This record gives sequence, structure tokens and C-alpha cells, in this order.
Amino acid sequence: MPPTATAPVDVQQPQQPDSGTGVPSRIDRYFKISERGSTFSREIRGGFATFFAMAYIIVLNPIILGSAKDMYGHQLDGGQLVTATVLTAALSTLLMGVIGNVPIALAAGLGVNTVVALQLAPRMSWADAMGMVVLAGVVVMLLVATGLRERVMNAVPLGLRKGIAIGIGLFIMLIGLVDSGFVSRIPDAAHTTVPLQLGLSGHLSGWPVLVFVLGTLLTLALVIRKVPGAILISIGVMTALAVVIQLVAKLPGQAWGLTVPAWPGNPVATPDFGLVGEVSLFGGFEKVGLLTGCLFVFTVLLSCFFDAMGTILGVGDEAKLMDKDGNFPGINKVLLVDGLAVASGGASSSSATTCFVESTAGVGEGARTGLASVVTGGLFSVALFLTPLATMVPSQAATPALLAVGFLILAGSVKDIDWSDFTIAVPAFLAMVMMPFTYSITNGIGIGFVAFSALRLATGRGREVPVAMYVVSAVFVFFYVMPSLGLT
Repeated sequence: MPPTATAPVDVQQPQQPDSGTGVPSRIDRYFKISERGSTFSREIRGGFATFFAMAYIIVLNPIILGSAKDMYGHQLDGGQLVTATVLTAALSTLLMGVIGNVPIALAAGLGVNTVVALQLAPRMSWADAMGMVVLAGVVVMLLVATGLRERVMNAVPLGLRKGIAIGIGLFIMLIGLVDSGFVSRIPDAAHTTVPLQLGLSGHLSGWPVLVFVLGTLLTLALVIRKVPGAILISIGVMTALAVVIQLVAKLPGQAWGLTVPAWPGNPVATPDFGLVGEVSLFGGFEKVGLLTGCLFVFTVLLSCFFDAMGTILGVGDEAKLMDKDGNFPGINKVLLVDGLAVASGGASSSSATTCFVESTAGVGEGARTGLASVVTGGLFSVALFLTPLATMVPSQAATPALLAVGFLILAGSVKDIDWSDFTIAVPAFLAMVMMPFTYSITNGIGIGFVAFSALRLATGRGREVPVAMYVVSAVFVFFYVMPSLGLT
């Protein structure tokens, strides 16, 4: 897709080192900044934008894990969870920048932490549950070492990859709408088949929603005008506005959701590393048995594998890192870091760490290299000591970026799908709609894969489907029928 279709700033042609980039030649060559048509300032802005778009995980992951109990009734300490979450995100993202050289940030995966908190922990100790996460990460790295993971990713046809990218765009738009309060879940007590509604009661009200609406309009206006730093400017302006509103209106904390926009009394906090290393690799198998234990590891593995796959493909496509055949050069390094991140998340008790779709916020700022990830990882490192300050940005100020980037992904990818070939168009359509409708990247990919394999077989084109696609489709089918077979 043309650079101007998705980037909020004009993508320049590759420049010679130090030729207008302001980047020392050694850094420029290492990260390939000029080669990818980026600049030092864009990478810095992109790193900041990604950090603020995903900083909510510093608050959200401890809430999800800290609210659950293991089989002994033990709960994880909130302060220690914050440290573990930030530490793992910082190290993983720095590695992705230095080794993978892509603008992809990593942190505790929201889908996986729910699995760990609600499926694993209640049937074993926390150390046992985190041990299974480590094992899943080891398996991921073995798949990378054998080339199987890259083979699976390269087997996905281009049209389906575009559908996955669009699905991620729609998914992050829904995340933004829900996290901001613009859209909310209708309680089961309402006895309605409609799952979502506008605002909290069917209509928009309150200062926080106004901040989100104004932020969305500001972000889109700046993006359309191709203002450098559009997303970051919007986040900063809306955070300042939210702080002023909170000072004047003195709204209750729950009005803003997880983060109240107020200047912290003491912005410095001492990190507590008490949970790091609290892992039992094989203790969980003693609690639940070998078969169930393997299925638990498989569940974590499947979620990590395909969530990361969808995000890597989506971000790589948006950042124009794909070659002419739609493949991702040097992807094995990216996949290796992702596997290390999964294992390190378990080792730190912060749950599996994986690639974040919010990285598209940085790409929307023009980030194209791992330097942006180094910046994001550095900000997470600082957040170890400045957690109160890092979490003062309310979701209403950060989530407009997700809507803008989601639109840009859709606008840049939808035209590249061959809609005349229904064996590609239908799976791509299912992948893109099932991600937001099931609130899961993995489900969207799985349904798209199965539909593609089945439709090609049904139309006599089964030989055109790579063997890897058949294998993965069969794995997904097994995954979906496991509950019916009593294997969960």
C-alpha cells in the first residue's frame, strides 16, 4: 500500500546516514533508519506513542492477576505484580528493538493472563501456574529453532494476512471504544441479546467520555493534516485537559476507570522484585495430571503463538516491513524474542509476555525500526521507579490513538484482498470480524485458517493449500472441540 495511505506523516525516501536525519551513522546503519525511510525523530515519537498507548497494562495486569486466588487461597501482591509487569515489558521490548529491529513492544498478554488467573491458578499454586507459562515459552522457542513457526507464518496466503491485519485494526478500535467508556458491556441482568451499548447507560455522558471524543477528533484532524507527532500531541493535550477537569470537577475515581488523571503526590516508587523467580516448572503436573497439564501448556502456547503471529503480521504490514511476496524478512529473530518474552513473563510471575497490537500507535507516528522499541523499553525501565507518574495518563486520552490507527490499517489493507476469489475473501472476512466479535486475535486467526482450508478443499483446490496450513487448521479444530471432549 502507498506510504501516504496509512502514515500520518509523509514517508520520505531512504537517506544517506546523517543526511538530514540527525542520527549518528553507526546507529543509523544498525537500525536501518534511513534505509527504511524513517528518521530519528519519528522513531522517538513512535516509541513514546506506543508506550503511552499500552501503559494501561501496568495497572490492568496486576488487577487481573491480583484478583484471583490459587488452589490454596493465595493472592499475588499488587505492588510486586506492578514491578514484575513493568520489568518484563522493559526487558522484552528492549530485546525486540536490539535483536529483532522492529517497532513492536511487548508486555503481559491480556488474553493469556486471564487463562492463567482463571484456569490454571485455581487448580494449582501460583508458582506451578507460572511454571507452565515458562514451559509454553520454551516450546515456542523450539518451534522457532526448528523453523516450524516461520513456516506456518509464511504458509498464510497474502489475502488472509491482509484480513488478519484488518481484524487487528478493528480489534484495537473496539479495545479503544471499550477502554474509554464510549462503549460498554450490557450487564447480564438486562436479559438482552445485545452485548454492547453506547456509554454506560445507552447514551453518552460525563467528562471522561468528552475527553475521549475530543481526543478522537483532535487525533484524526492532526493525522489527516499529517502533523508530525499527531498521536503523541493528542495524548499529551488530552491528558492535560483530563488533569484540569479532575482538579475542577473532582470526579470519583471510578468515573475514569483504571487511571485517575491526577498529578501524584510522590511520583517515585521503589520497585519490589519479590515475585521474580517464584516458579515451579513441573509442580502443576503433580496437581492436575500429565494430560491436563499438557493441555494447559498447549492452551497458553496456542494463545501466545497466534496472538503474536497476528500482531507481528499486522504491525509488519502497517510499517511496510514485508517484502514483495508478503513475507517478513528476518522474522526468526522477532519470533525468538517473542518466545523468550513468553518464558520470561512466567519467570517473573507477570504471566506470558507477548507482542502488543498497541505498537501500531508508534507505527502510526512513523516508527519503522527497533529504535522505537528501544525507546518504549527505556520508558518502561524508567516506569519501574516512576509508576505513579507513568499511570497518570487516563485511557480516555490514550485510546483515541487506537481508533485512528485501526482506521489507517483498514484503509491501507482492504483494497489488497482479492474479493473475487471467495476462497480467500470469505476466510479473510471471517478473520477480520471474528477478532472484535470474540474479543480474541487467536479466535479470528483460527476461524480464518479453518475456513480457508475447508473452502479450498470443497472447491477442488486442496492442493493449493500448504501442508502447514492443514496442520494448523487441524490443531485449531482440536482446540475448539476440546471442551466437548471433556479435555479442559
